[in-house]
Amino acid sequence: MDTVNDQVARGMTRFERYDCSGGCPVEGALEQIAGKWKGLIIYHLLDETLRFNELARRVGTVTQRSLTKQLRELEADGIVDRKVFAVVPPRVEYSLTDKGRCLRDAIVALRLWGMQFPK
Repeated sequence: MDTVNDQVARGMTRFERYDCSGGCPVEGALEQIAGKWKGLIIYHLLDETLRFNELARRVGTVTQRSLTKQLRELEADGIVDRKVFAVVPPRVEYSLTDKGRCLRDAIVALRLWGMQFPK
């Protein structure tokens, strides 16, 4: 494998070394989980199913509109499952799908990194 110095000597920029043309898997993954609140939503759903208001309390300062939007996007990408119960008052629960649970190692690694290098 070339070193960075070898690549620089050949006139390659760092962007050429990480060519994402043609569908880079990192770009595709980040498109699905990018969003101000998505990482936190996934984190809080790792071990349990939560109702909307409980999820909102755990995430923090998110607005209802933003949380709804992020949850809809995660649901559309197959990461979060939304289950609606036909009761009065209406009850909606959110949980991770199998695809969402596959993010566990990445989310836990981000948590550990954040603990090691706090803001």
